[in-house]
Amino acid sequence: MRITHPHLAMTMALFCCLFTATAFGQGIRLMRYDEDYSNLKDSGRNLYNTLKFLPLSASKKVYFTFGGEIREEIGGRINEDWIKAQGFNYSFLQRYSFYTDLNIGKSIRFFAQVNSALENGSKYGPSPVDEDQLAIQNLFGEFRLIRDSLNKLAIRIGRQEINYGSGRLISVREGTTVRQYFTGAKLMYARPRFTLDAFVLEADEVNFGVFDNRPSHQANLWGAYSNLNIQKGGNFDFYYLGIRRDDAEFEEGIAKELRHTFATRYWKSGGGFIYNLEAAYQFGKFGNGVINAWTMAIELGYTFEKSRFKPTLNLRNDYISGDRKAGDGTLQTFNPLYPKGGYFGFNPLIGPSNLIDLHPYFTLNPTDRITVQADVVFNWRYSLNDGIYRPGGNFNTGGSLSPHRFIGTTYLLSADYKYNDHLSFSVGGQYFKIGDFIKDIVPVWDNSKFFNAQVSYKF
Repeated sequence: MRITHPHLAMTMALFCCLFTATAFGQGIRLMRYDEDYSNLKDSGRNLYNTLKFLPLSASKKVYFTFGGEIREEIGGRINEDWIKAQGFNYSFLQRYSFYTDLNIGKSIRFFAQVNSALENGSKYGPSPVDEDQLAIQNLFGEFRLIRDSLNKLAIRIGRQEINYGSGRLISVREGTTVRQYFTGAKLMYARPRFTLDAFVLEADEVNFGVFDNRPSHQANLWGAYSNLNIQKGGNFDFYYLGIRRDDAEFEEGIAKELRHTFATRYWKSGGGFIYNLEAAYQFGKFGNGVINAWTMAIELGYTFEKSRFKPTLNLRNDYISGDRKAGDGTLQTFNPLYPKGGYFGFNPLIGPSNLIDLHPYFTLNPTDRITVQADVVFNWRYSLNDGIYRPGGNFNTGGSLSPHRFIGTTYLLSADYKYNDHLSFSVGGQYFKIGDFIKDIVPVWDNSKFFNAQVSYKF
């Protein structure tokens, strides 16, 4: 049985009309629980301010915040698996979410969010990242143990989304209709120029129905992530991540995986010269064998802030290890853990394992509300004895039978229009020109094409 949302859609459409003119001051965050509306306690009581700050006590120290999102997307694919005459396939994707945030003084907080993701149209049916008809996305209690001008210490217990760094290894996966979440505990410490999170979390098996996701009942992800900001010296991230998967699949085989990742990142964002340098090393056990994998990434860019349209020139380059020989007892394939799916394109066909890529891209801002971006991504296999993997890191197809390294070239063009902090539109197109490796593994091959259009409203 499928779920439709006519009443919810009409309600959200009404919210769009009501809030577009009245919303002010509060930026919408990627992680909705990061938003703070306590400064609205003395503001006028229009509809928007009431939803964002609804006091439950005379002192206004106990209050509710409500918010949500409606997102509609249409996407089309031609020969999406590089198979000639595979033909056209489309999907109509919908995301509806609603959250409530209860703050009790300065020390206690409860946050809850439900999410509905729907897919219609695909001749192959929905994928796990396209549809989850109704799920509890966040449900946690947060207890603030220390909260002064210099130190903040809090513990968060329950179901929660997480997102760290560039999203290469740990991401909420905003680009897909179904966002990623975990259940467990996280300890958070922050000073003005330093943060440290430590966590132990389990992952759910995501199913398509209503409240039918199944917990693993084991720790799937644990670790610590820190950020150090040096004034005029950039940002340093240092982190350790551990994962466990019982039936992990690589060209090496299928077995239990226990993997540890130590990594560092040095980065600067904003105007002028930007950079992002990241390196990670992995070790552990895969079945009866050992893991020895790594990645190195560099991104350099420059924004011409005083030029018309504020153009930026950027270059990314990734080296991501692959397995040298299947069955030899040592797995060198890098595992991207829980990455964002769109790191190599907004409809990527290959993922960040056994990969070398070179990725120049260029952006323009014709107005303050419009951004246009053009990308080219050249893709090679790192190891000729390992295959290619999907954006989430899952094994796609073996590669030991092909002597060719070059996978193909991705061409992308996209445009985003931000009407305000709440309403945005985007369109994009992608063309993947296959290389000799794809010609070897796909008997009757062809280049693939993709396009999409999306509208999103958040309140």
